[in-house]
Amino acid sequence: MKTYYDLIDQTFEFPTREFNVEKNELMFNNVPLMDIVKQYGTPLKLTYLPKITEHIEHAKLLFKNAMKRYNYKGNYTYCYCTKSSHFRFVLEEALKNNIHLETSSAYDIPIIRELVKMGKVSKNTYIVCNGYKRPLYTQYISELINEGFTNCIPVLDNLKEIEAYENSVTADTVNFGIRIATDEEPNFAFYTSRLGIRYSDVNELYRSKIQPNERFKLKMLHFFINTGIKDSAYYWSELSRFMYKYCELRKMCPDLDSIDIGGGMPIQTSFQFTYDYQAMIDQIVESIQWICNKNNVPVPHIFTEFGSYTVGESGAVIYKVIDQKLQNDKELWYMIDGSFITQLPDSWGLGQKYIMLSVNNWDNPYQKVNLGGLTCDSHDFYNTEAHSADLYLPIFDQDAEDQYIGLFHTGAYQESLGGYGGIQHCLIPAPQHVIVDKDEEGNLRTRLFAPEQNSEVMLKILGYGGAEPGMTELEATEAAEEREEEAELIKEEN
Repeated sequence: MKTYYDLIDQTFEFPTREFNVEKNELMFNNVPLMDIVKQYGTPLKLTYLPKITEHIEHAKLLFKNAMKRYNYKGNYTYCYCTKSSHFRFVLEEALKNNIHLETSSAYDIPIIRELVKMGKVSKNTYIVCNGYKRPLYTQYISELINEGFTNCIPVLDNLKEIEAYENSVTADTVNFGIRIATDEEPNFAFYTSRLGIRYSDVNELYRSKIQPNERFKLKMLHFFINTGIKDSAYYWSELSRFMYKYCELRKMCPDLDSIDIGGGMPIQTSFQFTYDYQAMIDQIVESIQWICNKNNVPVPHIFTEFGSYTVGESGAVIYKVIDQKLQNDKELWYMIDGSFITQLPDSWGLGQKYIMLSVNNWDNPYQKVNLGGLTCDSHDFYNTEAHSADLYLPIFDQDAEDQYIGLFHTGAYQESLGGYGGIQHCLIPAPQHVIVDKDEEGNLRTRLFAPEQNSEVMLKILGYGGAEPGMTELEATEAAEEREEEAELIKEEN
């Protein structure tokens, strides 16, 4: 019978630059995963930091090549979309590469301030502030601008937002962006994005609110569609429509000199993934330039906000198979020591597929399996691949050997969607998180970012043990004393 290695080798072009096998154990970016498993145990999340730098450098090179090819006169600025992963180690790695930031929440701004204290962000860093903004968010943005962060750009998402800056910004200049409400893909639930300002209102917003105010300047138009950057008639149609609006506004507004084409650069979620990154960026740059030339306006500087592309392929989750259950004649379950619902919510909520591979036992024969999570929810499973309706893993003797599996390119959004350090379904704890990096000499090094969540943390969040969320230390102490007194009274009564 063929081995698991034979299955992968005959199904894909394997090994790849990122994955290979040594001594029947999987290597991820030349990281020996079983060594990490033996050191830290499972379940564990892993972040390979050099991958973040690799992707940033790649995107910069793509735009550099395209702009050189078409003699494009504008500049390219890489922004990291912080909502993809807010972790300090991610931001620190990304900011090593002379990049800028995009925010989407009021609570991004305190993170910006911490990065300023650490010397990672300066007043010259572009901070593109997106999202529907409540008062605290506009207040924080205004404070940054007033303190001299001249490249902090609030991107207007609705017609009334600008009033907040009229009342709170004291700086001499405020550089604004406007987000355009694009049409959604034809098969979407509604026609037009809820985010941004509709095309027919943009000119009037500029004329009535920005142009008359000598302190206000419109510097950027923002464009984003949910399907991401794909070579489809829908994408090119929306990009062209956006660029014609840019050209129309540019003739009215000489300050307008930049466009933000958002994020959406895809990442690899299957070995059969094919995407010509350079050809796609070439076509974007060529299209922008062609429309501008046709309308006799200067080409804009180009901003992007790559989030998943920045951090997605740096992540992995590793589980141990803790049981095998044959539930009928043909449905074999490998039960893992974690949960897909709580730890990979994209796989549950959106049906997202990842690269899934065995970590060890590559010389064993294989069989069709289903993967089951620890929660009591019937939807806590993973049983198909992006390229196939079936899932295969090595056959193993549970009494004689261990079996580990890995899901790869999971670095974006999972903690943001599932919640980190909080309460999860069935009180499944957050797994430990291991950071993999290289030292100055290129040697691999690992460190434990966070241990597995424990019961004490959960009890505190839930209000047991004398503390409730939001309590001061004094209030928590008083509450604990009251509970002790109540317990003593109950004892006496009994």
